[in-house]
Amino acid sequence: MIVTIQPSTLKGEIQAPTSKSSMQRACAAALLKKGVTIIRNPGHSNDDKAALGVIKDLGADITTQEDGSLLVNSHGVRPIKGEVNCGESGLGIRMFTPVIALSPQTVTINGQGSLLTRPMDFFDTVLPRLGVSIQSNNGKLPLQVKGPLKPATIEVDGSLSSQFLTGLLMAYAAAGAKDVTLQVKDLKSKPYIDLTLQVMKHFGWQVDHHNYESFHFGDPLVNLSTSQPVNYTVEGDWSGAAFLLVAGAIAGPIKVKGLDVFSTQADKAILQALMSAEARLSVEQEQIEIGPASLRAFHFNATECPDLFPPLVALGAYCEGTTVIEGAGRLTHKESNRALTLQEEFGKMGIVIELQDDLMLVRGGTGVKGAVTHSHHDHRIAMASAVAALKAMGNTVIEEADAINKSYPDFYAHLEKLGGTVSLGNGMPVHD
Repeated sequence: MIVTIQPSTLKGEIQAPTSKSSMQRACAAALLKKGVTIIRNPGHSNDDKAALGVIKDLGADITTQEDGSLLVNSHGVRPIKGEVNCGESGLGIRMFTPVIALSPQTVTINGQGSLLTRPMDFFDTVLPRLGVSIQSNNGKLPLQVKGPLKPATIEVDGSLSSQFLTGLLMAYAAAGAKDVTLQVKDLKSKPYIDLTLQVMKHFGWQVDHHNYESFHFGDPLVNLSTSQPVNYTVEGDWSGAAFLLVAGAIAGPIKVKGLDVFSTQADKAILQALMSAEARLSVEQEQIEIGPASLRAFHFNATECPDLFPPLVALGAYCEGTTVIEGAGRLTHKESNRALTLQEEFGKMGIVIELQDDLMLVRGGTGVKGAVTHSHHDHRIAMASAVAALKAMGNTVIEEADAINKSYPDFYAHLEKLGGTVSLGNGMPVHD
């Protein structure tokens, strides 16, 4: 799909998209908890659909209710087929693999697109120490696992992604881990583990940690076998909303609703970057209002929130001076190598990006030019290009623009609702 963005002024208010981080964790917890869970405000991105497909293939019964909420009835991990597919979801494959390994059945775990090339050798090293038989394709998909996983005190490396730890924490808790400790070294993206622990606590599991270096499993907070149905409301998504907020800083003013300012989501840190750039920002409990100002270059450490790099680059492009973003080393194993794809695509738009070890330098304030860009099949690259296009000199074309469906399928429609001029390759407007 090709989308064209014309220079536009945005105005109005919009509801933030649903958090796929929160949604996918809720799906896993609903499967493991057993009994009935009602998931309110469910997401409908490709990653969300993949998570629902996985728990369905693992035995959960899912019913859509009249109000749009999902009723999940589960008896635990009971695979009904020999293969599950996590789509292109990095969180999905890393979280569900230990969960699937709770079953004594042999299950093949597969994915699609860029997920097929992403490293999974973490499991080759860790799962055999937990009594799980595993075969991989030289550290990549497909994986074949056979449990049951037996919790044990081990040390794991948290430097590549916190998502591996999320899966282990959930699997340990569901297996009734007691008197065992997960030791973790060099954990990255700690706020995402806070989100995992928050979801687990909501579903009745108690996990304590010491400085994110050791995790201990307590008695369940409730009797999980006889507890009442769990009601879980999926949060608004700070990751997707970051693009809306940057769009407001560049081409607003707009109001974004549906975000929890007390959320544990790592990408809430976008507010710090916007304040550092001196955007016109008003944060209230019910809404965030943001508008354009004389933006200044800023310094931001994105090591714990690497998904913010694309919107931060779009913001930096309109800031006077050189913006410095730390944590570029976290970008290699995303849907694309985001450091290089951001450099390439923003280079087409006249913005120079330099990479120096773990730093990304964005030379802003030089003027953004309309250009023909490519998403590299990466949802966040597509959205960053669209946001940068809002005040560019000339139109911007985004090829493979439908990559947004992975996380935020309504993104172009939401831009259009706010007054953005967005059209498909055939010139037709985008509609919700």
